[in-house]
Amino acid sequence: MPGRVRGRGGPLARRLFFLQLALIVIVCAALSVTSYVSTLGSAREATSERVLSIAETLAHDPFVISSVEGSDASAKLQPYALTVISTADVDFVTIMDRDRTRYTHPDPDQLGKDYIGSIDQALADESQVEVYVGTLGESVRAIVPITDSSGEVTAMVSVGVTLKTLSVARAAALPQIITVGLAAIGLGGLGSWVLSRYLRRVTLGYGPEQLKSLFAFYDSALHSLREGLILVDDDGRLVLYNDEAAELLGLPDPDERTPIPLAEVALPSSVSSLLSSGRDAVDEIHLTRDRVLVVNQKQASQPERGGFRSGSVSSSGGGSGSDFGGTVATLRDRTDIQELTGELETMRTLSEALRAQTHEHSNRLHTVATLIELGRSREALDFAVRDQQESQRLTDSFVDALDEPFVTALMIGKAAQAHERGVELTVTAAGELPPHSLDARDLVTVAGNLLDNAIDAAAPSEERHVWADFAAAEGELIITIADSGPGIDTEEFDAIFHLGASGKAAPAGSGGRGFGLVLVRQAVTRLGGDLEVESDGGAIFTVTLPLTEGGNDGEQ
Repeated sequence: MPGRVRGRGGPLARRLFFLQLALIVIVCAALSVTSYVSTLGSAREATSERVLSIAETLAHDPFVISSVEGSDASAKLQPYALTVISTADVDFVTIMDRDRTRYTHPDPDQLGKDYIGSIDQALADESQVEVYVGTLGESVRAIVPITDSSGEVTAMVSVGVTLKTLSVARAAALPQIITVGLAAIGLGGLGSWVLSRYLRRVTLGYGPEQLKSLFAFYDSALHSLREGLILVDDDGRLVLYNDEAAELLGLPDPDERTPIPLAEVALPSSVSSLLSSGRDAVDEIHLTRDRVLVVNQKQASQPERGGFRSGSVSSSGGGSGSDFGGTVATLRDRTDIQELTGELETMRTLSEALRAQTHEHSNRLHTVATLIELGRSREALDFAVRDQQESQRLTDSFVDALDEPFVTALMIGKAAQAHERGVELTVTAAGELPPHSLDARDLVTVAGNLLDNAIDAAAPSEERHVWADFAAAEGELIITIADSGPGIDTEEFDAIFHLGASGKAAPAGSGGRGFGLVLVRQAVTRLGGDLEVESDGGAIFTVTLPLTEGGNDGEQ
């Protein structure tokens, strides 16, 4: 599917690169123009301040003041003004009389002619700065009054710099502005290129339309799966899980935007331990309160461009595919299958019991037939009646007490099975079991698996004995199954009821108590009961189940 999704505008990284580059060029161009205009304004302002300062200095120069009051002022002031023009780096210094008559000018031909510019403020004993077009062209000039000792304006001095000179200064700053702008564009372009390379790598070269389509496809596939899917990152947080996983584990509604720490989620201890460990798991059995789950877990890996490569979920998590980090776990619900397996096992047990009974009855019939052939009819009758009475006694004990046909049939079958294996089975029952107070399938699962394990454990022992007691009283059914086997190590008590918690098989030496005990615990949990185990010479399992009047349909 990923290889078939085609973008119409190129990869996302390429688009972002050109977009960022265009944006950088526009910003740098705007900044350069702004800097140029700002430089021009700053240069004009600085020039205005400079020419005003020079004009005020000349206006207060005693030589200038005395010269304008004496005769032949032009001859005295012209050389002085030319010196100031040269040293102060200005274009003109014009000293004039009140009637605009020039005493000084850079162009000797202009001496004695009228000054071109505003003098009204200067005649009013005020300084001013203006831009005016004179004989040298447009210029920035300052006009300052020259006053005598009494404060009367006797002459004026004008100092100016032409805009042509300012343009030269402005042009001198232009290469620097252009250089800075190009450097900014180059650095910005380089940063955009590096970012685009990173985006190309993390987006696998897809465009936004492709990413949108892929997300839609994968999100739809994720939530339509009939298997649970969980993604856990390296920080031990649930990054993603689908609806099926939420239902199987009792998780809140999926929210891809907010990872949830595993510690904040009420997961079964074995599942939480597996997800936290990050280890690989293949078809491990884990149990919730009412489900049997098959869990697989492997390290997550990054797909290649154009789709997921073969083996994208790497078992080692190494190589180029391990950039993502975290693990992917899948969950399959085997509850229904396991229930069918349990029922099949029960049927197998009953069929084995019937086979054992058939074999035993065949032997007894042969014995009876032989006794009759030998003419010993009385002994043959006593032998046949004694066998029938034994079976009837066991049946009557359950019918009179518990009146549970499924358990009665199971006990008769187990008695025959134990007898065939040379194990003595002692069954007792007391109390009254209300009709339909317990689910018959769960009750057969509990009793059948515990008896199977007890018979397996007692068979190789010296005493070869199993005890089964059913007592119904005060709203409870207490089932006690004990055997004469080797017992169970106290360190294994918890492990035998948590198959899958460590990813290992049932503990060695537990008498075959493996998955059956897990099913027993699950059935007891469904029935709202308690399960205890002790070891006193042999194993003793005690199950306490609450009874409800008509709360369960025993015929299910």
